[in-house]
Amino acid sequence: MDIKRIGIIMNGVTGRMGTNQHLARSITAIIKQGGIQISNDLTLMPDPILTGRRDYALKALAEKYGNEARGEAYKYTTDVQGALDGKYGDYEIFFDASGTLQRAGFIEMAVKAGKAIYCEKPTAVETKEAVRLARLVDEAGLKNGVVQDKLWLPGFRKLKMLQELGFFGKILSVKGDFGYWVFTGMETDQPAQRPSWNYRAEDGGGMMIDMFCHWRYVIDNVFGPIKSLVAYGKTDIDERRAEDGTSFKATADDSAYAMFLLENGTMVQFNSSWCTRVRRDDLLTVQVDGSKGSAVAGLREVKTQSAANTPKPVWNPDVPQPINFYGAWEDVPNNIEYDNAFKIQWEMFLRHVALNEPWKYTLMEGAKGVQLAELGIKSWKERTWVDVPELS
Repeated sequence: MDIKRIGIIMNGVTGRMGTNQHLARSITAIIKQGGIQISNDLTLMPDPILTGRRDYALKALAEKYGNEARGEAYKYTTDVQGALDGKYGDYEIFFDASGTLQRAGFIEMAVKAGKAIYCEKPTAVETKEAVRLARLVDEAGLKNGVVQDKLWLPGFRKLKMLQELGFFGKILSVKGDFGYWVFTGMETDQPAQRPSWNYRAEDGGGMMIDMFCHWRYVIDNVFGPIKSLVAYGKTDIDERRAEDGTSFKATADDSAYAMFLLENGTMVQFNSSWCTRVRRDDLLTVQVDGSKGSAVAGLREVKTQSAANTPKPVWNPDVPQPINFYGAWEDVPNNIEYDNAFKIQWEMFLRHVALNEPWKYTLMEGAKGVQLAELGIKSWKERTWVDVPELS
């Protein structure tokens, strides 16, 4: 059995997403499972080195997850340039989960070092910059990718399956509802559960730049290309408390509402808010209504209602509602085991780098998400519909 090592510089993994989804549930999980078995003769084995600004935080993560995965700490260093230069060993992939405004600098460093590049979204806060970075990597001939994790959530995979089976018939509309209450930090004994920079536009925060990047690749890959949109954003809560205990003025949108008209005529709506209390099946629910049936998807579970099972309501507000509208929905069974969405995409990217397998989730695809966010902001500010041109 040939075990092919793939060295990965993992930058910025001390943050919430970097630690939980990328280090713990993806790379460490892959190592614990024995790598990625390609055949009886070949296994791909990731070998990370952790980089970032805080030595003590890197040390703690390197010891915890390294010992958990293989009985010894991962390598770590605050010397990102040294890691790129090969000072601490041979690493062929550079992964970045740092702040959005720092991403360009790290990508430029990785390009100069000739590394394959994989990074979190958004790649920038402006389309022009996102496209520049994509072109920079492409012109250097480097394999590259951006995280588009929601495509591998069980809920969206089941929706795609239903669509391919023809369950919906003609899809008429899609309605998405996302978000939950993020505590401001001002409440007694209720610390905020998201980083404070998310609520400062000057630091790259904002609901549109965060979530419209997700909605772009979800809509494009599951429902079809977007033709035009109209959007509205709000800063619902104007004061929050930072990690150091100081209060600050929130300058970024914490709620966003959008209608996306697809090229095939389907209307897609998404409400996104950090200022809403959940009374639905999950933190994200997406309802797809079709001529032959409908489905409501959460992150993992999906319920369907066929045309044959659709009740016939009659409007009469003078009597209690006689129909149990939840009763005519059926669960889509979990006929397969669904792995972590981030881990699935990591495994695909590692196979792409090592074996040159097909891959389409490039930095240019990530730039499309930035484009949608920027157009959403334009629509909001100008109070108008805007077209979504092809991004080249």
